[in-house]
Amino acid sequence: MASDLSNILKEELSNTLEQLLSKSSSIDNISLLSGELPEQTQCIEVDVKFEFSAGTTNWSFFIPTISATKFEYFMLGGMGDLKEHIDDEIADAVNEIISNVCGSFTTSVNAQNFADIGSIKFELENSSIVESSSIASKENSYEFALSMDSEKLPVIISFDNIILPYISSITGVEENENEGVTLAPSKPVKNEQKNTDVPKDELSISSLLSENSAHNLQLLFNIKLKLSVRLGTKNFLLKDILRWDIGEIIELDQMVNEPLEILVNGIKIGEGEAVIVEGKFGLKVKSIGNESLRLNQLGLE
Repeated sequence: MASDLSNILKEELSNTLEQLLSKSSSIDNISLLSGELPEQTQCIEVDVKFEFSAGTTNWSFFIPTISATKFEYFMLGGMGDLKEHIDDEIADAVNEIISNVCGSFTTSVNAQNFADIGSIKFELENSSIVESSSIASKENSYEFALSMDSEKLPVIISFDNIILPYISSITGVEENENEGVTLAPSKPVKNEQKNTDVPKDELSISSLLSENSAHNLQLLFNIKLKLSVRLGTKNFLLKDILRWDIGEIIELDQMVNEPLEILVNGIKIGEGEAVIVEGKFGLKVKSIGNESLRLNQLGLE
């Protein structure tokens, strides 16, 4: 079985949008798009190439007008009027967002050291304003139903065949359904019997955890993960950033009495408050999920 990157993709899409737009973001549902969008509308199409050990995979992101205009509006901190139609400024904002999403996705995947993925990198190849009817010509198009502060903002991603087994939780496609791809051994489906022919050093993190073995879980305890704490965020115009100088005070959206976000490898796993420990900054955990939830948030379960 190929390593499943579905959770990482969903987490990085949602988290990156939340960080860039300063709006609470979640994915309510993912569904295969049949034909074109219900309403005729324009979209921004961003074509992205990913390269990894199995070869090259090409994705197309389609951001409909309703999402693209809101993305730029949120990115500018809600200043000015909300545009009704896509223009070049909106297209530039969407390009930056997609680039950040893909960058976060590749960073998170590389941090997991999946044996059958190797090192993955991406490149934005093309961006254009198209009619929604263009989506109908793409195979394997999935609508990610995003909620941002109670607003429904769809994002459509079209995948080529080579990546389908690697996002099987989204597509339902497993390795043996994609005969054109030869894959290295990776994680088995839960409850599948362990393949004893695979050397231990080739087993992925997910394959160890899928056996629900305390012994195998202990093998992961020495893996180093990057912990960071997010003090706050805010969107600024480029012209304002260029005016900054030493001594500038930058006001963030975070209130002083609000909890700080605890991030592991860029993924939020809990909240806490700053403390001083022997002259150094520390963090007191105020809320955090249980062990199973944390493993799931980090894509390890």
